[in-house]
Amino acid sequence: MGQLHVFFFPIMAHGHMIPTLDIAKLFAAHSGVKSTIITTPLNAHLFAKSIERAKHAGVDINIITIKFPTAEAGLPEGCESADQLTSDDMIPKFLKATTMLQAPLELVLQEHRPDCLVADMFFPWATDSAAKYGIPRLVFHGISFFALCASESLRLYKPQTTVSSDDEPFVVPNLPHQIKLRRTQLPEHSRQETESDFGKLVEKVKESEVKSYGVIVNSFYELEPDYADHYRNVLGRRAWHIGPVSLCNREIEDKAQRGKEASIDEHDCLKWLNSKKPNSVIYICFGSMANFPASQLYEIAMGLESSGQQFIWVVRQSKNEADKNEEKWLPEGFEERMKDRGLIIRGWAPQVLILEHESVGGFVTHCGWNSTFEGISAGLPMVTWPMFAEQFFNEKLVTDILRIGVGVGSLKWKRRTATGGIERESIAKAVKRVMVGEEAEEMRSRARELKDLAKKAIEEGGSSHSDLNSLIQELSLYRA
Repeated sequence: MGQLHVFFFPIMAHGHMIPTLDIAKLFAAHSGVKSTIITTPLNAHLFAKSIERAKHAGVDINIITIKFPTAEAGLPEGCESADQLTSDDMIPKFLKATTMLQAPLELVLQEHRPDCLVADMFFPWATDSAAKYGIPRLVFHGISFFALCASESLRLYKPQTTVSSDDEPFVVPNLPHQIKLRRTQLPEHSRQETESDFGKLVEKVKESEVKSYGVIVNSFYELEPDYADHYRNVLGRRAWHIGPVSLCNREIEDKAQRGKEASIDEHDCLKWLNSKKPNSVIYICFGSMANFPASQLYEIAMGLESSGQQFIWVVRQSKNEADKNEEKWLPEGFEERMKDRGLIIRGWAPQVLILEHESVGGFVTHCGWNSTFEGISAGLPMVTWPMFAEQFFNEKLVTDILRIGVGVGSLKWKRRTATGGIERESIAKAVKRVMVGEEAEEMRSRARELKDLAKKAIEEGGSSHSDLNSLIQELSLYRA
């Protein structure tokens, strides 16, 4: 028998490509396993350096590119990633483009005949494509067990339809904990019983998940045991937890260069952090997709200033050059007043490197699962500020179940352009709650326990290490 060859096919979005690369490296780090990532030409550079370093270390990992149908889908030239979509009306075009990847993917499968295809949830047709060639397809959602269970509960029982207003809380039924949400925290297709293209896609995703070989989850058993059990035993899904996958990056270069190239030199960033006391800096970052209006950025700045805390704040650069140059969102004299207390990074930050630094004591996050899980793996209490996708579920996991964070008061699901509306007083109060005082210490203590469990999970004999081993063995037997 030759090597077990596993193909990985992430959707073209940073939040999915980054963990998929980590998973591909984890698989290929096992002897007798070879990984290949499939992506498009303009996204290949996001993987290239990390793959080169892995290959130098003796890991068998490669990349194959397939053409992205930009023009055919009506997208502007050079747009090959969800992170590049500048308006909501581009989303259907992008999703249309992803369905047009089926034929080129099948040509690749036909030519190479891998032993397994790990394909993103947003490619529901991949289960049938893999089946054509007798290849098992694993689904990667990129979210937690808790979010998988909560979203399935909403889909099956529709508790959101039983309340009389969008603001009235309802209980998400048939879960191990009592979790309350409001309709405003759900995507449009879930709020009302109306048909939408995205709602139809979600249904296809669920159907393909049930037909697939199983699901890979970036989590570890000890983090959410009730939900790992619920997903497998109550919902009847085959699933393997193999996280935290970000911990496969052990070298500074790998941590610094996850995703895009950082907008700040990692040495400058570390030098600034090294000058601060342990747990004295709060890190603020809202991921690769959220865009705040200038008025909300202004409130964040004022909230940080009045919190009295030291901070690193990552601000996505405005698409509008005039806005970027004039820095309209910054209060007058803010950077001068904050020059010793705060560091603003415009663009992309070496997030894992920052979160793991001993001087960082808290994290203001949009609750995307990658960021949330990186915060958990670094042992940090969090200020939660969800905006869209499954982020409101992740907030509940952090605040209600793990009890390692406090909400800033975000109650409205809004894709891409965040609505804002969170005032400086709420921001300052939440930041102080996770940084100073007895409550902060209790949250930090719980977060550190989870950090230790996360590290143990991926070590030999740990829950995630064992699950990955058993999956690889099963795939080898399936091939035989």
